[in-house]
Amino acid sequence: MPAMPNRWKPNVTVAAVIERDGRFLLVEEDTSDGLRLNMPAGHLDPGESLVQACTREVLEETAYDFQPTELLGIYMNRFVRTRSGADTTYMRFSFVGTLGGLHQGQALDDGVVRTVWLTADEIRAESGRMRSPLVLQSLGDYLAGQRFPLGLVYTHPSVFEQP
Repeated sequence: MPAMPNRWKPNVTVAAVIERDGRFLLVEEDTSDGLRLNMPAGHLDPGESLVQACTREVLEETAYDFQPTELLGIYMNRFVRTRSGADTTYMRFSFVGTLGGLHQGQALDDGVVRTVWLTADEIRAESGRMRSPLVLQSLGDYLAGQRFPLGLVYTHPSVFEQP
C-alpha cells in the first residue's frame, strides 16, 4: 500500500473571553516577537474535549477557575513568525463562561508574565500588541452578542480512551 501524502493540519487551540465589571481578562506573554497580549488561550491536548482544554488553559494561564457555558465562535488565522519564518495556521474555538475563584499564589504558565484586566477601548488601543488578530475579532463578536450553545461542540467518548 502506498504511503499517504503528508496532510496539512491546522493547530487546534481554545480561548476564553472573560468579562468582569466591563473589563476583560488578558494575559501578557513573553513571545519570540516580544511581550504580547492575548486572551487566555492554548492548545488542545490529547485526551481532552475542547471545553476541558479551555478550562485547563484558563487555570494554567490566569490561576482562575473557569467554566465555559457558550461557544463564541470558531476562528482560523495564519501566523508567520517574523524571526524564524515558521508558517502556522490555527483553528481557535473561543468560549464564554463563568469565572470562578482565583488560586492565590499559583504559578502562571511558562511565558505568561502577568494577567491584566482591560476595557474594550484599552484593548483596541493596544491592538499592535495583540498576539493574534483573533483577540480583536473575538472581542467584537462578544460585544455584538454572538453566542452559540455548547452542544455544537461534541466530543465522542473515544477521545478519552487510552491508546
